[in-house]
Formats: sequence, C-alpha cells, structure tokens
Amino acid sequence: MSPRQVDPKLSANLIEAAAKLLAEEGPQALSTRRLAAAVGTSTMAVYTRFGGKQDLIRAMVREGFRLLDQRMGAVGETPDPVADIVALGSAYRYNALEHRHLYGVMFNGSGLVGFALTEEDRQHGRYTLTHLVGAVNRCMESGRFQPGDSQLVAHQMWIALHGLVTLELGGYLVEPYDATTVFEAQVCAMIVGAGDDPDDASMSMKRARERRD
Repeated sequence: MSPRQVDPKLSANLIEAAAKLLAEEGPQALSTRRLAAAVGTSTMAVYTRFGGKQDLIRAMVREGFRLLDQRMGAVGETPDPVADIVALGSAYRYNALEHRHLYGVMFNGSGLVGFALTEEDRQHGRYTLTHLVGAVNRCMESGRFQPGDSQLVAHQMWIALHGLVTLELGGYLVEPYDATTVFEAQVCAMIVGAGDDPDDASMSMKRARERRD
C-alpha cells in the first residue's frame, strides 16, 4: 500500500477553518477536534503542523498578512502612480472581503484570551505598507502630491481604508452609501487632500476602475 499523500493545502485550509470558527463561534470553538473535523483530517495532523493554539493563531496572523502582501504586490507600477494608489486600495479591500475571517484575526489577535501579538507579528503587517509608501513616493516625485513624509501619508490612508473595510465587513455600509460608493469617495478625497488636482484625481480613479474591471 502506498503511503497516504499529504494534502499540500492542508495548512492553509486549517488556518482558514480556524479563523472561520473564531469569527462565527468565538475562541471556545477553537479546539483541535473541531478544527480537524472541519477540514476532514486527524487531530494529529493539526498538532504536527501547529503544535498548539498559540502557534495556530500566530500562523493565522502571518498567513493573513502574507496573502495581503501578495495581493498588493500584484498591483505593480504604471506611469500613473495615483491610479496605482487607488488600485492598491482596491486590492486591500477585496483581499479583506475574500479572507474576511483572517482579516479579523490579523488585527484583533491580541483580543483573544491567552494570546498576545508580538512585535515580530506586527512587523508582518507593517511590511505590507511598503507597497503604498512606494506609490506615495512616486506621486510626490511626479508632482501629483505635495512634498512631505510619504510614510505618514501612507499611514493616514491605511487608517482611513481600514476603518472603511471594517465597517463594510460589519454590514454597516448599505444604500445609498454602499461600500463601493463610499470607497471611491474616500479614496478620491485622500488623493486630493494629498495635493492632487481634482480633475487629475478623477482621471486616475477612472484608470484604476478600468484596471479593476
């Protein structure tokens, strides 16, 4: 009999299932037995990959930011750095919608009883901001944004978008101010606030929308 093949996606499936259990039923649902049953594997397979609950939660945080970094990195650079910023915002938003359970753990892991994010964990989140900082720098160099601290501007944009995404995931953004309408208004306001001409900002928003579509 040939040895049983290990599913290469097992770790990712366990992480996603664990995040879903946390979001829907709370920390008490995060048992090895429940998790193994959710993905159709053994409890031993869970222990082999993560050791214990602390390691599992830490793996969820880091996987969430890895997926976000991958999504934002795929945006790339174009001759229009402002459109790139809009595209990065869309990437952030849609990654959160696709991995909504992980999104909650990424930023609220410290709220779980018996678990605290380390500075190393948080660095995994901060690394994803480099894509936005680079785009802001290019906007400043091209004259689209006012000269200034690109790190600070990127942080302001991150804070605003994080708040919007959190409200969207919570179901608070509905007609007539649905999430897409609010997203575009918010991003356009941030771009103009950073120094871009309103007409140029509208054109860049249109370019980014065409890329997304």
